[in-house]
Amino acid sequence: MFLEVQNLSVDLGEFYLDNVNLSLDKNSYMVIIGPTGSGKSVLLETIAGFYRAEEGKIFLEGKEITELNPENRGISIVYQDYVLFPHMNIFENISYGLKKKTNDKEIIKSKVLKMAKLLKIDHLLHRNPDTLSGGEKQRTAIARSLIIEPRVLLMDEPFSAVDVSTHAYLTKLIKNVIADYGTTCIHVTHNFNDVWNLADKVAVMKEGKILQQDIPTEVFSKPSHNFVADFVGIHNIFEGKIIEKEGSLTKIKLDSDLIIYSSDSSEDSGKILVGIRPENVIFSNETFVSSVQNQIKGVVNEIVKVGPIVWIEVKIGEINFKGILTPNSCEKLKIKKGKNIYLSFKSVNVKIIDKKEFYTP
Repeated sequence: MFLEVQNLSVDLGEFYLDNVNLSLDKNSYMVIIGPTGSGKSVLLETIAGFYRAEEGKIFLEGKEITELNPENRGISIVYQDYVLFPHMNIFENISYGLKKKTNDKEIIKSKVLKMAKLLKIDHLLHRNPDTLSGGEKQRTAIARSLIIEPRVLLMDEPFSAVDVSTHAYLTKLIKNVIADYGTTCIHVTHNFNDVWNLADKVAVMKEGKILQQDIPTEVFSKPSHNFVADFVGIHNIFEGKIIEKEGSLTKIKLDSDLIIYSSDSSEDSGKILVGIRPENVIFSNETFVSSVQNQIKGVVNEIVKVGPIVWIEVKIGEINFKGILTPNSCEKLKIKKGKNIYLSFKSVNVKIIDKKEFYTP
């Protein structure tokens, strides 16, 4: 394993890490998500060496770096507020760390120009930071960190201060540059688009702990913790009990004695949670012949239009299901509050979340 964090604990009072474990392959890109105050930035800064671990160890390329000073770790960090030197032009900012590794002016000039071209800021090298846009400043900060060819690049919400279109442009650009340099990266963000556009692996943090880390499709489609399920947008999270196995299906009883079927298996015969993503719920005015194992009738309880989609809440007994439709589909189905409607969803889309510890919001 290229980077490995083992049982890491840090206590800074309001912010802390609690027995964090993390692993990352060489040249991979991990994105860390979680609510504000969950310890994401503290984790990056502890890996970088800014905070000392009270417990646990950090390994890089098989060697322990837990007690090494930041300058000896081969790790660079980029913050959301750029931290550029205001008295230096862009060339001088980018070359700052490189000058500590070599005095050869031609090598410095060549490497700065190459990096600046890759990040499309080569026309700005003579400018001062205060004349640049937010996106240009961030590309300069990333160039300064990458040019020294760190073993690991840490980025703490690097795109949060730029507008949506600049964010999309930077995401594509940075992905290509980091791939070109073969850099291992850990990126903290609140933007799920960064997960899908950049990450080989995603970790979800809460209250100083990593609750789950895996490839994005696994975390978003089959969370292992109900907080993760809620955080990544599953929305339909219900408590239930496994009744029995029926062939390849698991029969589950929810509140109000509602029976649903899942393709997942679980060794837990007691309390479980199930999650159903709202985009996997199909609405219809009547039942239909299909391979879909779950078709249930309810009453439209709430209708909320959010941009180009409409959130529909359907009450079934004491349970509220949420699904999404386009405005055109709502019109065709004549959706309105109080209307009877059928919900259908495949058993493969009913995910069992069988963690022993349940999060209560």
